[in-house]
Amino acid sequence: MATYRALLTEALDDVTFGATTRPGEERDLAERAAEEGYDVVVAVGGDGTWSNVADRLVASARSDVVLGILPSGTGNDFGRNFGYDPRNPAEAVQVLASGHTRAIDVGRVDTDSASEHEPDRWEPRHFLNLVGFGFDIAVIDAAAGARFLRGELLYKLTALQQLFRFGGIHAGVAAGDGRVRELRQLMLTVSNGRFFGGGFPIAPHAELDDGELHACLIGDAPPLTRLNLFRLAEKGRHVSSERVEILDDRSFRLTFREPVRFEMDGDVRMSAGTEIEVRCLPGALQVAAPKA
Repeated sequence: MATYRALLTEALDDVTFGATTRPGEERDLAERAAEEGYDVVVAVGGDGTWSNVADRLVASARSDVVLGILPSGTGNDFGRNFGYDPRNPAEAVQVLASGHTRAIDVGRVDTDSASEHEPDRWEPRHFLNLVGFGFDIAVIDAAAGARFLRGELLYKLTALQQLFRFGGIHAGVAAGDGRVRELRQLMLTVSNGRFFGGGFPIAPHAELDDGELHACLIGDAPPLTRLNLFRLAEKGRHVSSERVEILDDRSFRLTFREPVRFEMDGDVRMSAGTEIEVRCLPGALQVAAPKA
């Protein structure tokens, strides 16, 4: 944070700094900034921090406010869509200082869910990058106990472990155009962005401004087949497998046999019921971004 503070002070004429003291407090800070009329709200962190800030900015209904993202967290999958490198903070600040913005789509889970950080706060939520079910959650749970690893290496090692342990999940997917799929799956993701899990292009053809979400359905399989799918997914080639299907649409209804834990931009949440409604809000947020 000290590095970014120095870079921002040097690059910008007028900066107001705020710091969180507890998980999720960035939501309150972002909401206050939007209410007080700030034009640009900058979040230093990773996918979870950016998502929390974006949620409040979109909820504010202010079309003139801009989100700036500066990578510093354990996950940087959303930032990869803009080419950000967490090892180069000066580059991200230069993009912010340039004043160039881009209108991007935002995902929204319309049905109530609650974060494990705030289990009594049931609400709909916006997301920037992805919601994930099944294997994704098993990997996050396993990674939470790691002491010395982080980021991409941590995800890959815990994912390899869970390929031989996770039992699969039964899920139904109904796209807005009427297509329905119901099967036992290794993993189900609904993406706005292209990457997840430390750089895996899970939705390799997704664009942040294409006006759609992208559901990736990976059918359950024996461990060795899972391992091959994992290797393919590192390069985005999993979509060629007969066990994988990508559905592109503006909205999806997901059904489960019981309320389900899922991740939203890295934040683990619990659904209030057995159905989850997800939709795309095209062009809902302005983001500071490099020129194309």
